[in-house]
Amino acid sequence: MDFCNSNQDWSKRKKFFQTKKLHMLISIKESYERKLAAISASISKLEEQIESNLSTVES
Repeated sequence: MDFCNSNQDWSKRKKFFQTKKLHMLISIKESYERKLAAISASISKLEEQIESNLSTVES
């Protein structure tokens, strides 16, 4: 058994799995960013509606 070759294989596999994990985490992060953007937009719209309702009630 060639120990050096085994280490190289391990390094390649480790890099492969680290890269795969990185892409997965980036994907999860982007998903949460989209969800957060949607929630923020919903909050803004609801605040606009509340302000609009208050101004029509006061008029």
